[in-house]
Amino acid sequence: MTRTLATIFAALLLAVSLTACQSGGEEEDTELIVYSGRSQALVDSLVEKYRAQSDVNVEVRYGTDSQLLAALQEEGDQSSADVFWANTAGALGNAVNNDLLANLPDTLNAVPDRFTSENGNWVPVTARFRVLAYNTDRVDTTALPASIADLPNASAFDGRIGWTPAYSSFQDFVTALRVTKGDSTARTWLQGMKELNPKSYTSNTPMIRALAAGEIDIALTNHYYVLRIANPESQGEEAEEETSAPVATYHFEDGDVGNLALVTGAGVLQTTDQSEVAQDFIRFLLSEEAQTYAAQTVNEYPVIEDTEVPPYLMDADQALRLSPQFDLERLREIDQTLNLLRDEDLL
Repeated sequence: MTRTLATIFAALLLAVSLTACQSGGEEEDTELIVYSGRSQALVDSLVEKYRAQSDVNVEVRYGTDSQLLAALQEEGDQSSADVFWANTAGALGNAVNNDLLANLPDTLNAVPDRFTSENGNWVPVTARFRVLAYNTDRVDTTALPASIADLPNASAFDGRIGWTPAYSSFQDFVTALRVTKGDSTARTWLQGMKELNPKSYTSNTPMIRALAAGEIDIALTNHYYVLRIANPESQGEEAEEETSAPVATYHFEDGDVGNLALVTGAGVLQTTDQSEVAQDFIRFLLSEEAQTYAAQTVNEYPVIEDTEVPPYLMDADQALRLSPQFDLERLREIDQTLNLLRDEDLL
């Protein structure tokens, strides 16, 4: 059995556009409304697994973390939402700052604590790592910098870099850069990157497809997006074709913020009138079944011990050594990051 990740774990918008998905089956007596920053393509099947084994009719409203947070703020006490399932710890920290999340019982907080919430309002669900993806047909890794801090100096990739400034994981990375190196350094890094004329994408999947097609040479992303296109084996039943794409992951030197470990997570909203059902859903996300699904279908790292992970995933301990030691509670300082990105015309 492969080792598992035993110790791991934003007016924003004038109008909010949310896509809703409510799967088939008969109407149940209990309805649970989940606001999910996780994309439908990644987690809808997992939600179906929960609906199939419970007496709960789960309605999931999908959107970006920032869209959902804005919606929750606008709805206030009238919100019908029960669970906030976020794509990043930064979004969860924002929810805590705005007093949107209820305290969770100790039984839900009994998980390895490197990335758990200090205040007990949310739990980590999966872990993933920031990486630099590259096109193996076009890039010699010896031309890549040892640190992400030096990426703006890589003039050979002018116009050939992909990034996702509006995406939550990228914003968490910039927050970590700000916190560890200072606002001035973060601003200088962003300005340097802009001089390389990077191509902006709304999300990671189209960016990695563009990378595979040779439209760009390198891209800042999360590890699992690369695996889903580089290794047909990692796509499981969702694989459309048994061919791999010419993309791979490059890791910066050990401890570099470019290798930052991040978590997804979930919390029960203060507005819920069915906290036990909401807690049961989160408990399911931490079950062996759900954690195995996350590892083998989504290619993220489980946060529960003894969960089997695919052999093509980097060993969890090795991935942790690459990541800097960073207090993910600091990711709640997302507002300063958003202001910085707006100042640089990236949002």
